[in-house]
Amino acid sequence: MNEAETRAELIDPKLKDSGWGEIEDTKILREFYFTIGKIQTGGKRAKPLQADYVLTYKNQKLAVVEAKSDELPVGEGVAQSKNYADKLHIPFAYSSNGNEIYEINMSTGAEKDVACFPTPAELWQRIFAEQNDWRDAFNAIPFEDIGGSKPLRFYQEIAVNKPCGPSPMAMSASC
Repeated sequence: MNEAETRAELIDPKLKDSGWGEIEDTKILREFYFTIGKIQTGGKRAKPLQADYVLTYKNQKLAVVEAKSDELPVGEGVAQSKNYADKLHIPFAYSSNGNEIYEINMSTGAEKDVACFPTPAELWQRIFAEQNDWRDAFNAIPFEDIGGSKPLRFYQEIAVNKPCGPSPMAMSASC
């Protein structure tokens, strides 16, 4: 299968089985463009960066998933998923070829094969172990995007979500 078929037939059902896109307050952002491409010499733009999946829960981006064809080893997407998670300040990165899932905790650097994607609640608990009523109240308010015509740029969202104290990534180091 090619990558698109692998996503549709193997990865999408695994995400659904874990509750992503099914449970309230979850979204699967597919083919998520987060840059418009770096301006190069001559005024042309480089290819924009696009994550295959970004998993959100309670208006927070929690994980990036990079998909590869089921004919490729799961490791083919690891560097790309790490790069995207790093740029977007997302705490977890996954690479999957539909048959295997590889997890990277961007906070601790821990990497391992996993049998399935974590549920939204499991991933939330791993990232935000400490209860924070203010964070939860602010996360309930979506960013204004002028009717969907002007979404936030990824660096604006990072600035808005940056905590005043220790970062959520540093807090999840005890996972």
